[in-house]
Amino acid sequence: MSVEPGIIDANVLVYAMDADAPQHAASRALLNAARDPATTLYVTSQVLCEFYSIVTNARRVPKPRLPADAMEAISGLLAFLHVLPIPVRAVEGWLDLLRRRPVTGGDVLDLQLVATMLANRVLRIYTFNGADFEVFPELAVVIP
Repeated sequence: MSVEPGIIDANVLVYAMDADAPQHAASRALLNAARDPATTLYVTSQVLCEFYSIVTNARRVPKPRLPADAMEAISGLLAFLHVLPIPVRAVEGWLDLLRRRPVTGGDVLDLQLVATMLANRVLRIYTFNGADFEVFPELAVVIP
């Protein structure tokens, strides 16, 4: 599987851990592609925090993981995924995005992720939730 450089959204990581999810196979395929040294896929500290928050929360997943299991999964991901830094200019970019599209609640995290991507010149995010990035549809690669 040939994969262009980009960020992996937290939902992809969550589905990769849930063998019962319909999105599991596609998530695993993307992560397996990331193990190829010729493929460069990223996460951010925010994505990893969201992943941890979701997989350890009984209100969000049918089979919540113990904190130690979630931390072990993150350590495994860091063996082949690259962590993008959040440069200072990403904060200004985030504020600019908020001025153009004032969102509330959890949507602010998606804008922060876009600002981090743009500050690092990463122009692709792999996700199952294309609607989360409807402001920048050219960035989202919605996994079928």
